[in-house]
Amino acid sequence: MITAAEVSVGDVLPPLSVRVTRADLVRYAGASGDFNPIHWNERFAREVGLPGVIAHGMLTMGLAGRIVTDWAGDPGAVVECGVRFGRPVPVPDEGEGALVEVTAKVAKVLDDGTFRVAVTAAYEGKSVLGGAFARVRLP
Repeated sequence: MITAAEVSVGDVLPPLSVRVTRADLVRYAGASGDFNPIHWNERFAREVGLPGVIAHGMLTMGLAGRIVTDWAGDPGAVVECGVRFGRPVPVPDEGEGALVEVTAKVAKVLDDGTFRVAVTAAYEGKSVLGGAFARVRLP
């Protein structure tokens, strides 16, 4: 586990690549109770103007948050997080799924000693989350 003494503003966290498949969408729907057809029905998703079935926004956010919890070494170190959903992540109906690339950087030390970490997540080179951040308390 990393400690506060080891962290400086500007530190870059190890990048994270996550593949999201249709099977992941099914598992997430079951866990979250979000069975909106845009997450499993290709025809319906296209009828409402989407490029196809898309990942749940909260799933994308949770996967992006892994970059911070992996770095901190303790999910409980994250005391706050936030995000705006910018673009959908289309998940093709084939084995490879969608590759989401996540990066993060320590942006600021706050007055209470916590660290603000700026997070970016991209699909096919385009940002899918806006203003994503985590506030982390380290020992």
